[in-house]
Formats: sequence, structure tokens, C-alpha cells
Amino acid sequence: MTNAFKSTWETYNSSWKAESADEKRAIFQTCLSPTCVYNDPLATTKGWEELVNYMTSFHEQVPGGHFETHYFLAHNNQSIARWHMKDGKEQIIGEGMSYGKYDKEGKLISMTGFFENP
Repeated sequence: MTNAFKSTWETYNSSWKAESADEKRAIFQTCLSPTCVYNDPLATTKGWEELVNYMTSFHEQVPGGHFETHYFLAHNNQSIARWHMKDGKEQIIGEGMSYGKYDKEGKLISMTGFFENP
């Protein structure tokens, strides 16, 4: 099951790089519960629209910003991932880890990011 969760995680992760809100929503349909909760040291969002708005704000601050997973482990409908934050030029500008919880269909219901505040 780890591979299925990793695939879901990487699909979700790709939404951070997607450029438009519509692209993000299309990705969300495949990997996120509509009532998902996202939480990190800077924000908490509930549902797709709040998450899209937060991601859009992230892109305004870090044009081309995205995340690259370099470690992933899952069991019992939960996962941890370690990642690098990269800018649009593929330079590492931060690092952190995230905890995910999945529903019985394998979609993410919560994502919690941990990183030092910039």
C-alpha cells in the first residue's frame, strides 16, 4: 500500500507546481478529499478553495516554487515525507517534512507541513 500512498502524495505534491487554480483543482480531484485540511506553521486551510488560495499566495511570494520529496514512508493510512522547497530555477530554498492522513479510498484528508519559519 505504500506505493499507492506515495503515488497519491506525489500527485498532491504536483499541485503545488501547477500554475493555475483550475489545474490545481483538476489535480485535487484525483488525490484530495474535498474537505481536506492543510496545516503548516503559517496557515491552516479547509477544503479545496482555501488551499488553492494559499498555494496562489505561495506562488506570488516564490514564483515557480514547488516541493521535491526525497523520503517517503507510509503505513495504516498515514505517511511522512521529507522534502526540499525549490524556486522556479530549481534551487533549494528550504526543507521540511509533512504528515499525511488518507481516507479509505486512499485520498488525502489532511496534510501537515513542518518547517522553520522563513
